Amino acid sequence: MQDRRDPAGLPTGPTETKAVSESATESGEPKGPLRRCLVTRTVRPKASLLRFVVGPDGTVVPDIENRLPGRGLWLSPARDIVATAVRKNLFAKAARSSVKVPADLPDRVEQFLTRRCLDLIGLARRAGQAVAGFEKVRGWLSTGRAGLLLAASDGAADGRRKLRNLVPGLPVIDLFSGAELAGALGRETVVHAAVAAGGFADRLAVDAERLAGIRVSELVDETERSWIGENE
Repeated sequence: MQDRRDPAGLPTGPTETKAVSESATESGEPKGPLRRCLVTRTVRPKASLLRFVVGPDGTVVPDIENRLPGRGLWLSPARDIVATAVRKNLFAKAARSSVKVPADLPDRVEQFLTRRCLDLIGLARRAGQAVAGFEKVRGWLSTGRAGLLLAASDGAADGRRKLRNLVPGLPVIDLFSGAELAGALGRETVVHAAVAAGGFADRLAVDAERLAGIRVSELVDETERSWIGENE
């Protein structure tokens, strides 16, 4: 008997859930295709999970952009969860075949996600959708143009607090050093930056949340994971 397949052509076995349309979800539930984490068995929107595929040589490969061909193997974005999948050989069980799993897979995921986030920031800058510098950022906040703030992880908390107080509740990403932000934004130094509301900010928020989870080393409840600081 053949496995049933979802609209994307993926088997709807114990490691994945069938794609759910917006009309099929209850009010208030996440929209879009859902997938099940191999470790926690939690069902979440696939955009918020980490996708892996088995490459032609049998090696498990992170698919950060969800574009590689092959059956997707999904994990919640947390370092301990990726490490658990490696330790318990869950990729092989889900793929129903022998696979090669790099021992440093969590580190590779972190590197790929970091690169993706910084690339998005660079793209936003080139599209005129990002600015750097305290005064420029404050101007965007004052006019409501900013969709999220970027604060250097090694910058002073006082300046970050002053900007945040202008728009309470605006997401603040502080995962990157000033040097990393400067490289992405084409400047010598960066402490504060902002990304305009819209597509770039939305994509960056999702990827930053996944990256923050990968950088958390101890097991915590998923509802307690956070990628922004609500209070200084």
